[in-house]
Amino acid sequence: MAPRPAPSPARDPQLLKGVLPLLVLALLRDQDSYGYELVTRLQGAGLTGIAAGSVYPVLTRLERDGDLDSYLVRSSEGPARKYYTPTTEGLRHLSAQRRAWQAVNDVVAVVLTPLPRDLEENRP
Repeated sequence: MAPRPAPSPARDPQLLKGVLPLLVLALLRDQDSYGYELVTRLQGAGLTGIAAGSVYPVLTRLERDGDLDSYLVRSSEGPARKYYTPTTEGLRHLSAQRRAWQAVNDVVAVVLTPLPRDLEENRP
């Protein structure tokens, strides 16, 4: 059996599941957006494989949890668009998530950094 190719980091569903709420809150901190616009902003940031089916449940959950508010804006191109904006609690949550992400990132960097050859030779 041939080895399964690893998904690219931008498409790995397990990696995205944990980080997508952080990315959504961070983008909305900078600019309110409606769902599809947020998908295109994520794609523009490098998550080329992200789909609306991944983003909308995150928006729903963040709104239900009190991290986002929403409001409707009329559109000349069809029905009103539902825009999302972070609440004060959502911004606090974003700050906490950023610290947690940085802590995990620091550990990953340490673990993935190879030891210099001379240190490896002296290991018991």
